[in-house]
Amino acid sequence: MRASDIRRGQAVIIDSKLYVVTNADHNTPGNLRAKVQFKLRDVSKGTIQDKRVGATDDIQTATLDRRQVEYLYSDNDGHVLMDLETYDQNTIPREVFGDDIKYLKPNTQLMAMFHEGKVVSYEMPKTVDLKVTDTPPAIKGATATNQLKDATLETGLNTRVPPFIEIGETIRVNTETGEYLSRA
Repeated sequence: MRASDIRRGQAVIIDSKLYVVTNADHNTPGNLRAKVQFKLRDVSKGTIQDKRVGATDDIQTATLDRRQVEYLYSDNDGHVLMDLETYDQNTIPREVFGDDIKYLKPNTQLMAMFHEGKVVSYEMPKTVDLKVTDTPPAIKGATATNQLKDATLETGLNTRVPPFIEIGETIRVNTETGEYLSRA
């Protein structure tokens, strides 16, 4: 597959090692050749590394088994996911989710990618509904548009919300950008 067609969450094989793409930036500097800057997570070690390749270079992709799973809880060992077909529970290392775990509350369903029976990647839902646990009160008379205030959500995620949002309300958040979308 061409390097420019590879997206976040895909599995690739480079130097006979399996990596999951955590970020892919396509750059075309002026009249020079286009490059793709990858941020790759080594599946076996859990380490992150950067790799820059030409946009037209061929990169071998790995086939992953896609299954619907449900996030159950987190503990000291990692995060526990349950396969919705077999009801098997898998504990995956904390590095696999990173900061994305702040978008998940217990019983949230998502798509997980398995390689040889082990979770190596996932697809977050586009939006999640989370309850506001802390935010300053609205300022009376503040009528300027596009004013936002800080808010902490039930999973520990911090985001910016409009002034009319209060503690206890449930809001919809975009999982790609972390931005407030609407009330839920």
